[in-house]
Amino acid sequence: MSEQMEMTFWDHLEALRWMILRCLIALAVFLVLGFAFIPWLFDHVVMAPCHDDFFLYRAISSLASHTSVVPEFLGQPFRVDVINIKLSSQLFMHFTLSFWLAFLCAFPYIVYEVWKFICPALYSNEKRGVRMAFLFGTVMFFIGCAVGYAVVFPMTLRFLYTYQLSPDISNQLALDSYMSNFLMLIFMMGIMFELPLVSMLLSRMGILYRSFFTKYRRHAIVALLTLSAVITPSTDPFTLMVVFIPIYVLWELSAFLVRKKRVESGMAR
Repeated sequence: MSEQMEMTFWDHLEALRWMILRCLIALAVFLVLGFAFIPWLFDHVVMAPCHDDFFLYRAISSLASHTSVVPEFLGQPFRVDVINIKLSSQLFMHFTLSFWLAFLCAFPYIVYEVWKFICPALYSNEKRGVRMAFLFGTVMFFIGCAVGYAVVFPMTLRFLYTYQLSPDISNQLALDSYMSNFLMLIFMMGIMFELPLVSMLLSRMGILYRSFFTKYRRHAIVALLTLSAVITPSTDPFTLMVVFIPIYVLWELSAFLVRKKRVESGMAR
């Protein structure tokens, strides 16, 4: 700690410069590797929700054979026809996916570099808390992305693509539209899964307490149901619940992680 306190402003600036440079090098390495593997990943991962052999669709079809809760459209054959209507879209999409794949792969290393940069300025008890926050936030971000890919995006895609205003209209999905929704929903869920971490940090700062979650639980249920209906605008309760349940679990996890007020418990958690 004393050694780091002797560092000048320019020393800190130099350390920051090297940290940013190492992060950019890591991104560049994963970008090159990702560019080579994108065609395979696009066929087997990105486009997987377009076919009815996607694992979520198979699970729902199996469930539909045992219960009538599953809506009828989820048990029908499903295939999305993705078309390209812009000359350069496929090339730019290759670069875009390579960048996002590189960012996902390099994200743990970037978090480690940020941690290593700020670590010397912290006391031992602060280091332990920040380390756990970084680790927890990283894990929750990837879980959120996984939920977005495995549940939220496929259910949204399947409902909107099979919805018909008129039987005279046939659906064809543009590549740009498919990818914008794919990336938006997945990363939105990744960010949304940071809610427990944000709640925990606000609790440590004395801004947020468990009484808030208890008091506004009913309001939260209505708000989260509305959000789920916006994400997946289906009229059937099954589809709504598939999206609502993971988001509501985040609310309850946030409530569990924040502190109780001293006046309520006599001591904070």
